[in-house]
Amino acid sequence: MKAAVYYGVEDIRVEEIAKPAIDADEMLIKVKACAVCGTDIRIYKYGHFKIPEGEQRILGHEIAGEIAEIGANVQGYKVGQRVVVPPNVGCGHCKMCKQGFNQLCSDYEAFGISWNGGFAEYMKVPAHAIQMGNVINIPASLSYEEAALCEPLSCCYNSYQAVDTKPGESVVIIGAGPIGVLHAMINKIAGATKVMMVDIVDSRLEEVRALGVADVLINSSNEDLKTRVLEETSGLGADIVITANSVPAIQQLALEIAAVHGRISLFGGMPKGKEFVTLNTNLVHYKELKVVGTTGSSLQHVISSIEIAASDRMDLKPIVTGRFNIDQAKEAFAYAASGAGLKAVIVSGN
Repeated sequence: MKAAVYYGVEDIRVEEIAKPAIDADEMLIKVKACAVCGTDIRIYKYGHFKIPEGEQRILGHEIAGEIAEIGANVQGYKVGQRVVVPPNVGCGHCKMCKQGFNQLCSDYEAFGISWNGGFAEYMKVPAHAIQMGNVINIPASLSYEEAALCEPLSCCYNSYQAVDTKPGESVVIIGAGPIGVLHAMINKIAGATKVMMVDIVDSRLEEVRALGVADVLINSSNEDLKTRVLEETSGLGADIVITANSVPAIQQLALEIAAVHGRISLFGGMPKGKEFVTLNTNLVHYKELKVVGTTGSSLQHVISSIEIAASDRMDLKPIVTGRFNIDQAKEAFAYAASGAGLKAVIVSGN
């Protein structure tokens, strides 16, 4: 089979390698669509602690495909079944796993990180992942591309549950990439009456305009964000602020543009070396702000996101603006890193 193999920082090679063999407790997925995530770009540029230097890995964790082979001991699935494979596989017995937070397991495995992922024609699903429930059916109404996007959607859904957007509230989303768009879609469904999308790149804001998911578009390189948000909210500030980026100064600004009793989602993690951000905690204190962080998503978040995507309340198709085959993996990474469009997906037509 063909696969895009990660050899180390800024070194990905498309190669012919052996199709994975499975044992009686495993299954083989024929990958139909695997989207490129910001995490894939960060691994490509900086590496990952779960990929030791000198070790090869197939990246890709936003995965949708069909079951190609099933081990003799695997029950409840059938060849040809359309499935998504959420990346985070918990140990199953720690406190977080028992509470349903498999993404917070301290001993987790992850497709595309510690295990080979979806930037390949086929991907093996180990027995433990099957046992933990990480193979989930795709409804007939969803395409493979839409199904692959249910993983990033589930991460945004996790954030939405944490800030608990109510009908009538105002929401500021800073970062108009595919994640920002997914945040906007979920908050619109939740009843937000004014969604403000912020970026410094006009082309990204124009993509958002075309999708119709935001009420106000703000280029913060051209105007003062705090002034504009106060204007749009009658001087009150935003009820919800989501930092869908990895810029420390934006986390600081989020406290300033939030309303009294506002909720702030620090969604984008900081890169190594920029983790420590100085915040004006008096703003948290005197405005009684709630500042929350979320990371990844649980299996239940994925299941809920699939249900939402399969309904008529959300259309994920326009978010995919770049399609590539496995031979074009490097071009897919370059496209995703450039910010030229929204979501890049590596697809298989077979």
